[in-house]
Amino acid sequence: MRSLVLLLASLALGGCMTVSDMAEGTRYHMSDAGLLDHSDTRRSNSVRIQPDSFIFIAQGAFTPPGSAYPRPNVVAEEAFNGFIEYFPMIRRARAPQGLEQAMAEARSVGAHYLLYTRFAQADDRIGNADEWADQQAVDRLGIDTGVIQIMLIETSTQYLIDTARIRSRGGLLTFHDNKPEDLLGPPLQQYARSLLGMSNQ
Repeated sequence: MRSLVLLLASLALGGCMTVSDMAEGTRYHMSDAGLLDHSDTRRSNSVRIQPDSFIFIAQGAFTPPGSAYPRPNVVAEEAFNGFIEYFPMIRRARAPQGLEQAMAEARSVGAHYLLYTRFAQADDRIGNADEWADQQAVDRLGIDTGVIQIMLIETSTQYLIDTARIRSRGGLLTFHDNKPEDLLGPPLQQYARSLLGMSNQ
């Protein structure tokens, strides 16, 4: 915490940063310190795609291990919300699908790429009075975590051009009433930006 205070002081004294840069730097360090939501994305490739690419988004019918039961198609929904700002030509499957079914539908609508996702792990910790009343377990108090996996596949060749693993965790200041699926939006939007070669800041 002391290093965070020193960093903020040095940024303030530097005078060469804008207010928005200082706010973003503060947010980054607070999330890294565990006070705010944090995510870590690991990609297999640094491939970029064109902004006019047509992407079909689907989610596998896989219930993640752990104590959470997220909505069946929530990763695809959040990916759609994160991608729409950067890729105007996108569609989303209405319900979870197997990979072959998703690929067939992506091809049928003329998509260039299939973005296939799944919720690999989710842990919904006690974060409010209702959850405490249901569970009443001290060891279940804490911040939510989740892991999602992504495959980006070229529909014409079925070539896997990228995979990503996103690990998310809540923050001490933001865990109240949160669930693992509430952590998905920002890292999926960052992934969309990275596919265009844009900075995540």
